[in-house]
Amino acid sequence: MARINGIADYPLAENRPDLVKTARGTPLTELTLKSVEAGKVTLEDLRITPQALQDQARISELAGRPTLARNFERAAEIVDVPQDFVLKVYELLRPGRAKTKDELLAAAKTLREAYRAEKMAAFVEEAAEVYERRGLFTFRF
Repeated sequence: MARINGIADYPLAENRPDLVKTARGTPLTELTLKSVEAGKVTLEDLRITPQALQDQARISELAGRPTLARNFERAAEIVDVPQDFVLKVYELLRPGRAKTKDELLAAAKTLREAYRAEKMAAFVEEAAEVYERRGLFTFRF
């Protein structure tokens, strides 16, 4: 049986809470005010997980929203990438920020080799090609 049965599973927290778990494996049903007060809930329990994002991607795909699905898939890949590196890549992707195609390609290589974020790396490589074609490596501000 598939994890996601259809778009009726959305929102997961309401319709399929059995599928929602924290990074530490805590079921959603155990994230209560009482458990917070008892110190049983950590910040790690409040972060989104790759699985939750993959489930959202599946629902988006079933709803006929393939672009949104790809965004969720890429997000699932970078959940565990250090925030400072994610922000660096984000900054490089802003038009006019990266000075050369090589800067974006180096970021893509790091995503692929250090973090196994294949889809995100391919996205950054595609951006590098488009930015080169459209002349977006010139500082514009």
